[in-house]
Amino acid sequence: MNAILRSSIAGYALLLGAATASAEGLVAYEIVDGAIPASLTGKPGDPEAGRAALVNRKLGNCLACHTATDLGDEPFHGEVGPSLDGVADRWDEASLRMLVVNAKMIYEGTVMPAFHREAGLNRVMDSFAGKPILTAQQVEDVVAYLKTLKE
Repeated sequence: MNAILRSSIAGYALLLGAATASAEGLVAYEIVDGAIPASLTGKPGDPEAGRAALVNRKLGNCLACHTATDLGDEPFHGEVGPSLDGVADRWDEASLRMLVVNAKMIYEGTVMPAFHREAGLNRVMDSFAGKPILTAQQVEDVVAYLKTLKE
């Protein structure tokens, strides 16, 4: 099954399952050509809040795997994932949103977690079961911050 068809099926399934999600749970979104073109919240994200979520070890924890020059004041950058420097030049907003929501829709074998997903996950602690890592607004905030990281 090709990636676009998989994305469409997964997006449709999420739309059906998330139609009644709360503000803290999942929200419905549409996947178009392997990306999520529309904001999850209908409003722009806040880049400063996105940076805070990205470096927060209990939220995004992106620094566990990524580095970025802009984040040089934050300790302990990982090297598993690519540098975030220039990420806004490599990906458009819709693709960045898909990567944050569920990177496995783009890179099937990635170890990057799906930050706005709650089903089909492995080894989830009971206290985190049924909850996405990031809320829809936090996803939009992280995307807004990533859009500032240009070469």
